[in-house]
Amino acid sequence: MAFGFMEVELVKAKGLHDTDVFARMDPYVLLQYKGQERKSRVIHEGGRNPVWNEKFVFRVEYPGSGDQYKLNLVIMDKDVFSADDFVGQAAVHVKDLLAEGTEKGSAVLRPHKYSVVRADQSYCGEIEVGITFTLKEQEYADDDEDVGGWKQSFF
Repeated sequence: MAFGFMEVELVKAKGLHDTDVFARMDPYVLLQYKGQERKSRVIHEGGRNPVWNEKFVFRVEYPGSGDQYKLNLVIMDKDVFSADDFVGQAAVHVKDLLAEGTEKGSAVLRPHKYSVVRADQSYCGEIEVGITFTLKEQEYADDDEDVGGWKQSFF
């Protein structure tokens, strides 16, 4: 099993379905991968075409538990006086990227546009993200690990 880091570059979205009637929406993105979640900053009055240009890092095991190698991008509209509105979501399948990165030490998926869909799966815009996977160098035994009946020392 290999361990590494997946860096997600959240660039921008375009043509999103506007959930606000009287003002421009304030979108943000929840990035989810295998139980880990990161949140982008809220783009105040970002409207239908927000720009984030933010990076997020996830810890990754490959092959890991389960077979779902999917990065979920959930776009929300921040509201002050009510619950935040769901705008749409996109999914990026990263299994091939992780496999290549495990083999070569790293792999890059340059920024690419993915369709954003509503809960009923209807198209409601696009989101642009890039992903880099970097294999973490294998470390020596942990401090608590026994090696042949003796505690491993790093001295």
